[in-house]
Amino acid sequence: MPHDPLTGDSVTGDQISGNPMPGAFIPVEANVARRMVSRTIYIAVPLVGIAWLARGPDGAAAALVGVAIIALNLWVAGKILSMGMRVSLAMYHAAALVGFIIRMALIAGTMLLVVRFVEIDRIAFGVSAVISYVVLVTLEAISMMRGQERKLDWMR
Repeated sequence: MPHDPLTGDSVTGDQISGNPMPGAFIPVEANVARRMVSRTIYIAVPLVGIAWLARGPDGAAAALVGVAIIALNLWVAGKILSMGMRVSLAMYHAAALVGFIIRMALIAGTMLLVVRFVEIDRIAFGVSAVISYVVLVTLEAISMMRGQERKLDWMR
């Protein structure tokens, strides 16, 4: 059972996550991933619109697929980290390091497979994936630095 680092007392999952629903433990990493995925709509709409203007309907569809791949990747990242933390701190660290490398390889592999087997606008696809990844990670970092994410236990 986890312990409070300040007092040494045992704490429950509800106390750790600040979860108002008793018995439902929602790890911090899952909350971060969920918020990043929920911000995807704010990234997808402008990217798809710009791709539509620059590359037409095919570009817009390709941009949407690129953003979707990144959103799915970020969601998987949260799940992997949450599962690693449930096992041990060492597993969490391994999931963070090895998981990042594997997820980057999965993004590249997925994009290569899509380009190989689906007729898609490669430029809009690639540019939207890179931009959406950088913007989503940057927005999350900014929101944490400003303290806007008050529900995370380790930020109290």
